[in-house]
Amino acid sequence: MPSTLQVIYPVAEGKSFDYDYYLSTHMDIVKEHMSPHYQAAHVTRGLAGGAPGAAPDYFAIATFTCADQDALQAMIGAAGPAIEDLANFTDCDVQMLVGEAAFQD
Repeated sequence: MPSTLQVIYPVAEGKSFDYDYYLSTHMDIVKEHMSPHYQAAHVTRGLAGGAPGAAPDYFAIATFTCADQDALQAMIGAAGPAIEDLANFTDCDVQMLVGEAAFQD
């Protein structure tokens, strides 16, 4: 079963996130070091919350899909340079969710 990693960047008072750096530089670092281990990656930029007119709860969520747990573990093992780069674009408290792709259409 495919395994997933979601890297979640929550919005919080006084925290910042540099989207330009994230997309133009950080994701190149991710691709260079981690792409041999994932099948697909996408980034969702937070634009709004669940209620009409509500601000987003997240700056962004990056989702990586791997063939299986072994590939996921290899990808996480290769993530050092990407983790070291976090301070260059955000000071938010990054969260992660490891899971299984339970539904795919």
